[in-house]
Amino acid sequence: MKIGDVLIKQTAALAPMASVADRAYREICKQHGAAYLVGEMASSKGLCYSDKKTHQLLSVNEYEQPMAVQLFGDDKDFMAKATIIATEYNPQIIDVNMGCPVPKVAGNGCGSALMKTPELAYDIIKAMTAVTDTPITVKIRKGWDDENVNAVEFAKLMQDAGAAAITVHGRTRKQMYRFPVDIDIIKEVKDAVSIPVIGNGGITSAVEAKQMYDYTGCDLVMIGQATYGRPWIFNEIKTYLETGILLPEPTIEERLEVMLKHIELIVLYKGEKMGMREARKHAAWYIKGSNGAAAFRHKCATLTTVSDLRELVEAVKNGEKA
Repeated sequence: MKIGDVLIKQTAALAPMASVADRAYREICKQHGAAYLVGEMASSKGLCYSDKKTHQLLSVNEYEQPMAVQLFGDDKDFMAKATIIATEYNPQIIDVNMGCPVPKVAGNGCGSALMKTPELAYDIIKAMTAVTDTPITVKIRKGWDDENVNAVEFAKLMQDAGAAAITVHGRTRKQMYRFPVDIDIIKEVKDAVSIPVIGNGGITSAVEAKQMYDYTGCDLVMIGQATYGRPWIFNEIKTYLETGILLPEPTIEERLEVMLKHIELIVLYKGEKMGMREARKHAAWYIKGSNGAAAFRHKCATLTTVSDLRELVEAVKNGEKA
């Protein structure tokens, strides 16, 4: 598939996940077959006011391409200015978050709240596309709630404003991340627009990814929470789509080796003190399902050094008690 002139393999993409999809996370998912990456959302106002942490969210390296940086905001002038700033980081695509359901974002008129103000959303995309040749894409939800399902009309409006692709999460804002996921709405959007449509929400396996493709006709599937502690899901999807073969789950030893590489990347980019604090949740995700996992996950909360992590890995491998 193509977004603008950007060629993307039709396997699976990594969703933008705040406080999760950082550079280390994106790289480990890329190593395991992610075809397209979207970074953590960055505040348009933060960029315009030169907030250092916000600028760090836009870091892109060549290995991560094809990759999009993601912006959020509710002011077209700030979003246009932030677009100009974002292009300096050389992303191949700029995505706009119009689907985030969390109160601190949606409660301020941003994210999924923009689905309640489609005219403003149109003005934002129009303003952004006017200042760059970089493809602008939009990530939306099914709607605000079951009484306000407007993804189809909203997607058409985004296309008219100049969006190069639409990602549809098949839940309403009110649902947050609860089931069920409505893939019918993804199919309806795909049937209604001519730009690429990316299907998102609830995919946890290669079989479910293929079902999303087959049923909705979407151009790409996007995986989020199912990647927690399982970056190899991308290779599982790629292999199944290309060969029909379902790969076996990695052994605990294999999982722990991936975890070590992942956390070493976090420490490389963020330093040991900050990196190990962030590594705790990732270690718990990787260990989930192993023998004595509950006790080991509790121990993950105390990790402070890479040496601590290696000791934990050896304990899990040897079947020791936490």
